[in-house]
Amino acid sequence: MRILHHTAMLLRSPCCKPPARVRDAPRGAGRFRVRALLVALLSLSLVAAPLPVWAQAQPLPSLGDGGDLSIGAERRMGEQVARELYRDPSYIDDPVLAEYVQGIWTRLLAAARALGEVGPEMEQRYAWQIVLGADPEINAFAVPGGYLGLELGLIAAVDDPDELASVLAHELSHVTQRHISRMMAQDSRTLPLILGAILVGAIAASRNPDAGNAVIAGGQAAAVSGQLKFSRDMEREADRVGYGVLVKAGYSPKAFAAMFEKLREASRLNDDDAYPYLRTHPLTGERIADMQARAQFAGGPPLPPLSMPQAMIKARAQVLSQGSVDALRAAVAGGQDAALGQQPRVRQVGALYGAALASLKLREFDKARGFAARLEPLVAGDAAAARLARLLAAEIAWGAGDAAQVAKLIDPAAPGRPELVLSCEARIRLGQSAAVAERLRAWVATHPQDPTAWQLLAQAYNAEDEPVRAIRAEAERQVALVDYGAAVDRFKAAQDLIRKRTAAGQPVDFVEASIIDARLRQVLQQQKDLEAKR
Repeated sequence: MRILHHTAMLLRSPCCKPPARVRDAPRGAGRFRVRALLVALLSLSLVAAPLPVWAQAQPLPSLGDGGDLSIGAERRMGEQVARELYRDPSYIDDPVLAEYVQGIWTRLLAAARALGEVGPEMEQRYAWQIVLGADPEINAFAVPGGYLGLELGLIAAVDDPDELASVLAHELSHVTQRHISRMMAQDSRTLPLILGAILVGAIAASRNPDAGNAVIAGGQAAAVSGQLKFSRDMEREADRVGYGVLVKAGYSPKAFAAMFEKLREASRLNDDDAYPYLRTHPLTGERIADMQARAQFAGGPPLPPLSMPQAMIKARAQVLSQGSVDALRAAVAGGQDAALGQQPRVRQVGALYGAALASLKLREFDKARGFAARLEPLVAGDAAAARLARLLAAEIAWGAGDAAQVAKLIDPAAPGRPELVLSCEARIRLGQSAAVAERLRAWVATHPQDPTAWQLLAQAYNAEDEPVRAIRAEAERQVALVDYGAAVDRFKAAQDLIRKRTAAGQPVDFVEASIIDARLRQVLQQQKDLEAKR
């Protein structure tokens, strides 16, 4: 391990750094990655791929060849990263945005399955989950085991679902082609060669220091150059495979080129397309040209114009990703602009929605209600936009403490997750926790990875004076957040409570007790597997 450490330090030495003015497109690391070191080492981003420090150019293996890393090991590695993402302060579970992204993601996954990109073991073992981060930077990234990170700045930047679908298709293809595993396999094959070059350089340095340094520097340069090429080849492959998935899912073939144009515009101050041999990604202009050529000969629908629901989603992502009071004030001012009425209706809808949400965040409830009231007639003819406006009105009522108004606005039987969350919160406060528990039990039976639903279920059980079930729901929430240690603690707390109730002669649900025992064994095994691979 000491040799590997010194080797890594040599390869990070100043002699192999690119010139200071050379940049890849912005990496969108932001607050969402501060605590996730493994993301920086292992994730593959649409904008700039992280780079293991030693590797050498090799022909790409066949599609989907994962090298020596098993699918199970890759999933466990991904869980370590996902746990850090869930712990990050900028992690956000916004039901409205999560539902929007999930709708696109589901279509892309179905297309990838239809194209044979998702094998049976991969289908079963990978998580296939997207984790949202409230960061204004434009980025998405894939990590091992089928987890994807998506920052709200990217949602705020797109003008239609097709553009976001192109990003998710690209990241999905990093997962299905097992690029992270292949990169690690590449590292393991080339490391002995690099170590040999360093040892030869060290021997030569004992006789001629200049010659020895030249050998070591040459080995470093070859390693970095080879890894850069390998990374660029994987990005091209993700573009190509992702394009096929995008088109198969029914999205516009023009979306890839349009999204790359946005990325180039966003990075224009940092990226001058210089030094292509020092980049982890192909040149943005090259990628645009490739996708334009593909789209030219493809059928499929054109890019849709900005719709009212999309304008509202954009505004929501912009407000939720901008944490400063000044940014919120600017969004409020946009809804108060005297010239707003002269704008196209879709622009008015976006501005008013953003102003209402920003006012809610500032806890200026009267202003928020005023903007929402102005929004309502503008969206009356669009069912999807009217639904988003109604959900916003319910959010404002909930923020103001008016649970009864939330219950009036939201149908508790509505199938959407935003309706589920808002109605359950309101009904628990209104003393209807028994009905809430029944509704949530049905939901988590089909959505066990929903931490918010488990948290609400725990609140409902506590309100119904069912502490054992409440503790178990808290444990399941920790499982969904990949915090197995915390989950084990909660399951054991539930067991302790059951023993105390039994000793005191109090009634005990032995079916629930059996479920807790079984789940504890399962989670202990998951924790053991995860810790064994650190």
